[in-house]
Amino acid sequence: MVVGAGITGLLTAIRGVLAGHRVVLLERGPVPHPGATSFDQHRALRALVVGDRAATRKAAELHRRWRELDALLCDHLPGAGLYRRVGVLQALPPGLVPAAVGTASAAGVPIRIVHPSAYPLLGFPRGSGAVFEPHAGTLLADRVLHAAARWLRHHPDAELRPGREAVAVDADRAVVRLADGTSVAGDVVLVATGPWTGELVDAPVALHRQTMVYLRPPAALAHAWAATPTAGGLGADGRAWLLPSVAGTLLKVSTDAVRREVTTLAGPDDDAGWAARVLAAGVVSDVDGYDVVRVKHCHYTTAEGGDTGFVRVGLAAWARPASGPDGFRTAPLAADAVVAALASPTRRDLR
Repeated sequence: MVVGAGITGLLTAIRGVLAGHRVVLLERGPVPHPGATSFDQHRALRALVVGDRAATRKAAELHRRWRELDALLCDHLPGAGLYRRVGVLQALPPGLVPAAVGTASAAGVPIRIVHPSAYPLLGFPRGSGAVFEPHAGTLLADRVLHAAARWLRHHPDAELRPGREAVAVDADRAVVRLADGTSVAGDVVLVATGPWTGELVDAPVALHRQTMVYLRPPAALAHAWAATPTAGGLGADGRAWLLPSVAGTLLKVSTDAVRREVTTLAGPDDDAGWAARVLAAGVVSDVDGYDVVRVKHCHYTTAEGGDTGFVRVGLAAWARPASGPDGFRTAPLAADAVVAALASPTRRDLR
């Protein structure tokens, strides 16, 4: 049984079904839920972690896993393309460019050195260099969620139960109590409710809020933006990132400078103030000529030690309480790992 139909819950359910389990997926709202933290237009998928060969090799595995998922989920929708390999650009201090090249080479990840002047629409830190990872790109996040839900609906070993809000989990008996007073029992419970996980199981985490601004470029620049890659290390302080207009999406910008630790998912926030800080970060050249279409606050959780996979929280329950800011792109590896941990010589029922 899987609780939560965000990216982690959906991919874990798919991985469980493919491994031969029967899976029931519980979700408090519709499936997929537009209020899930993973419901967004797009997310970046990159491999390069400068100076860390092991992390870069592990991240490179995600390219293969997402290509496999793209083929699986779009099997009956030729050309849909949930993973668009538009490349990822990373701005770096000039002294780190050789280290980036060395890390990528050792990990077998193709990159090339580029000059910021080749990307006049982007705002780079003064004097920075840049590297380009051509095999990286953008995941069309909300379309991934819809495709995953559609795949599960058509599989005989998967059962989606929208509108079933979990309010408590007995982690030793694999019993989930619902808001309507009923309970659902299974052999194993996998809790994948993102920032809400702490409401169901004992899993201390830090909660972070990030503000994202969605822009519509001037019509005269639409063609140029269509050829612009995903980019990080931008802005005057090098803490900003940008996802371009891909397959009809809006341009999305944000900066780590507006990330803040909070204590609750609810509560008012100053949309205009935080958006102004994002726009003032220098991510986009001549940003005043762009239309601000939407401002969104998203949340993610981190745990001491940096673990972002499933952890055991009882005799019959696992949870992914912390996913970090890269929770979407790393979800396939988290799902693979927990389903592998549940493997046994006989078939197990995750119902």
